Amino acid sequence: MDIASILGLILCGVIVVAGILWGQSGLSVLLNFFDPSSIMLTFGGTLCCMLLMSHSLSGFVNNLKSFSLILKQLPSNEEETIKNIIDLSNVARKEGLLSLEEAANTIDDEFLKKGVLLIVDGTDPELVRNIMETELNCIEARHSSTVGFWESMGAMGPAWGMIGTLIGLINMLKTMSDVSTVGPNMAVALITTFYGAMLANWICIPISTKLKSNNAKEIMIKEVMVEGLLSIQAGENPRVIEEKLKSFLSPTRRAAMMEQGGENIG
Repeated sequence: MDIASILGLILCGVIVVAGILWGQSGLSVLLNFFDPSSIMLTFGGTLCCMLLMSHSLSGFVNNLKSFSLILKQLPSNEEETIKNIIDLSNVARKEGLLSLEEAANTIDDEFLKKGVLLIVDGTDPELVRNIMETELNCIEARHSSTVGFWESMGAMGPAWGMIGTLIGLINMLKTMSDVSTVGPNMAVALITTFYGAMLANWICIPISTKLKSNNAKEIMIKEVMVEGLLSIQAGENPRVIEEKLKSFLSPTRRAAMMEQGGENIG
């Protein structure tokens, strides 16, 4: 579970509520920010618009479900992947490439497992690279589609909030003969803009940004796997492979990994 995402969502909501209540007396002031028609216009209009933009109903539902992805941590990181690759390279160096078939049965990552089995089958290195990079491109394309969904929703939310505000203002101007109703009607008209801004900046934009970050991390991890497996297939020394794969890490993480390696050796 990604605690940072959960904390971010909760704390943003707490800050908004605290801002509303600051200097006010009683929780009843929160009711000023509740308006069913504004909710229908902003959220309903945004979702219907996104449904229209989706290729299919199932695609729309799957994109909405991708919200749960920001709550999950990636199953592995670069350091762990490098260590797994080095373990595989040691096995291959001592027992040969065919011995990796047994090791593949213990691998949970399907991408890494697929690469190992391609090597065991004696597939040409260039073909191995092409197959794995093609899968990488397909993964990135799917991720980009999901990110685009949330970015589009982040743009649609404020737009539908403004539509709701315009509807409220028109209705208000039609009944301006009663001056006492101008203030309450203006407040209701502005609530839809508030809802649109919250939908975009509390939900959609943070989700799309987090998904982009997760995508970048996952693609880098899989690139480490590709380079590591091709190095194993080429028969390179495990120490050389380790140094090559560490180039994917920042200097700080590289130094930390070296310290951990030294502690393990000792």
